[in-house]
Amino acid sequence: MILELTQYLAALLVLAGALFSLIAAIGVLRLPDLYTRLHAASKAGAIGAGLILLAVAVASFDGAVVLRALLGIVFLLLSTPIAAHLLARAAYRCGEAPTAATTVDDLK
Repeated sequence: MILELTQYLAALLVLAGALFSLIAAIGVLRLPDLYTRLHAASKAGAIGAGLILLAVAVASFDGAVVLRALLGIVFLLLSTPIAAHLLARAAYRCGEAPTAATTVDDLK
């Protein structure tokens, strides 16, 4: 009974992670400029990959696999926003203009 529940929970987490990854991919394709694309890819992509790693942790009964999956989640949640911020800052300093819909420029 418990084994079936963990398998269903892992499947649900994989589906949720895939959905977030799909949303990130659609955002990268559909959003107008680098900054909004970067935002979509970093936020939804990190959550999607984190949910898939959480599914690995739930489905596995090996402590080493669970520890590695949880460390992967922590690494993703710490490094993805930092990397996105650095990429956006570098693009801004190189003169990449945001779309006209962006009306507030807090960096000027």
